[in-house]
Amino acid sequence: MSLIAADVAGSTEEHRLRRQLAVRDLVLAQILCVVGSSWVGVAAGLGRGETLTWVAAMLLFYLPMGAVVIGLNRVMPLEGGLYVWAHRAFGDLWGFLTAWNLWIYGVAVTATILYAIPTELSFLIGPSAAWLPENHWASLGIVALLVAAITLAAVRGLELGKWIHNVGGLAMLAVFVGLILLPVYGVWRGDLGHLAHLGLGLPPRNLHSMALFGQMLVGALSGLEYIAIFAGESKDPARSIGRSVWISSPIICLMFILGTSSVALYARAGSLGAGGVAGINFIAPIPQTLRIALGNSGVGSWVATGAILLLQLRLLGASSYLFTGVTRLPMTVGWDRLLPEWFTRLDARTRMPVHSILFTAALVLAMVWLASAGVHAQEAYQVLSGASVTHYELGYLAMFAVPIAGGVALRRQLPGWLKWVAGVGFLATLFSFVISAYPFVDVENPWAYAAKILGAVVGSNLVAVCFYWLRKGQGIGKSD
Repeated sequence: MSLIAADVAGSTEEHRLRRQLAVRDLVLAQILCVVGSSWVGVAAGLGRGETLTWVAAMLLFYLPMGAVVIGLNRVMPLEGGLYVWAHRAFGDLWGFLTAWNLWIYGVAVTATILYAIPTELSFLIGPSAAWLPENHWASLGIVALLVAAITLAAVRGLELGKWIHNVGGLAMLAVFVGLILLPVYGVWRGDLGHLAHLGLGLPPRNLHSMALFGQMLVGALSGLEYIAIFAGESKDPARSIGRSVWISSPIICLMFILGTSSVALYARAGSLGAGGVAGINFIAPIPQTLRIALGNSGVGSWVATGAILLLQLRLLGASSYLFTGVTRLPMTVGWDRLLPEWFTRLDARTRMPVHSILFTAALVLAMVWLASAGVHAQEAYQVLSGASVTHYELGYLAMFAVPIAGGVALRRQLPGWLKWVAGVGFLATLFSFVISAYPFVDVENPWAYAAKILGAVVGSNLVAVCFYWLRKGQGIGKSD
């Protein structure tokens, strides 16, 4: 038995987590985590070049991500996923920083998803609720109630949580089927006389298009590795997580490409307002498209309302899934004594890290409040999204570096070709990180926006380094 295999067996035996997740649960979780409803609007902003841009992003980032996730999970199917991979490959410091950036990502992206719900609700209710997203206190009240709900679900554990996640994944599949079929309905009604607007083309060659592409690389397509955080709670993780990647990947790619085509078709037909593509709501493009296509009255309105309700189930499921995953990171890092033991304490009945869950819930609320202070809804949403993606990009740089520069014993257990594939993913992620500070929506002050994004990343990692060395100075944790 290899050293890493022995480590896997020992860790699994030591922590005795309940294995709740089967392949079906993992596949639906992959769809729930990767397919975000806002990204079809972001991609539609590229005009006729959205399909080719999706294909390029999938070749440069998604496929390398899938290959590296499958390879690393086979060798290290451990609770904690990417944190464990980086920790075993590079030691305590880089493992801790990887976990830190994943943790900040998880908190920020949960806040991002929850912050989108007031906007989605405004489309659900209709024009009379158009004020809701811009009402600071109403939006915060809605988000606070939702945070309380997902916190209670997380405390209960995956016995309940996996069904919330499964319903969210199925709801997302159903909505995208309807979205993809919208052009057929539009032609039948005569709203869309032809589908010439679906022709392929290259995106505009400017900084705005590059920023959108950078967002699509990691922001839209990331998430396959997130399920590995739950490896200790999955049945036969070395095999089942890899199978979930193979099954979910073609479904995810088709959802993105065909769903974006539907949003872009209505935008180019002038149906989203005089601004054309600029009229796309980047927070809730699917509800917006459904309302334009199906109207605000009659049978079509009821269908649109039902689809938007399904999207709310998806948002709740995704926020619950991401939130639950991010609460596991302090627990697994605490197992390596890089965080206080307080984070590792499990409830005697549910075996859940309740302290970690409550602490993370407070951070989600704080992040929503800070990001939304003094700005409009779309800018606040993009600040949250940008802050989450940039932290995630640092985590992905660490993941792609493992097959290239990880420990020799680890690299010997991986196929030789994987380092070249990982190199492609590393360069794509690096590009995404560099371009992430450029806003692709209108903001009050682009320099302030960039300062918020980059300042959040630099500041949070400085805090992480200081905390790590403080812990090391106290003689806690392993040596690098």
